[in-house]
Amino acid sequence: MRIGELGKLTACQPETIRFYEQKGLLPPPVRSDANYRLYDAAHAERLHFIRRCRALGMSLDEVQILLDFHDEPDRPCGGVNELVDQHLDQVDRQIAELTTLRTELSQLRAKCGSTRPAASCEILKQLSEPAAVQETADSSR
Repeated sequence: MRIGELGKLTACQPETIRFYEQKGLLPPPVRSDANYRLYDAAHAERLHFIRRCRALGMSLDEVQILLDFHDEPDRPCGGVNELVDQHLDQVDRQIAELTTLRTELSQLRAKCGSTRPAASCEILKQLSEPAAVQETADSSR
């Protein structure tokens, strides 16, 4: 199948498919006499794997590590578990940061009614204070 067909089958843009090839995540396809890329079912399966990993928020480096394990099925999967555990820790950190951000935004929103003129908006006043910038910067670390 050609790149457009592979793209439709996997819901992936041709540019993304070429990018994954360039990064070494997808093996290079054979070329037709007219120099078109020709993909097979193995490419589609691998692309589905990559897309699933990316949908779970994994980096390209993490995807490459998982593909290495996938390509060597006799290896023990302890490294896979370790990678997923590390990714879970990262997701937990992101959730904590987003929870803090939500709390800060909720507190900010509670300070101002929607009928006030912008000149007396408590949200704008709070955002204009240098301390608010520093506190927000500190909490995002």
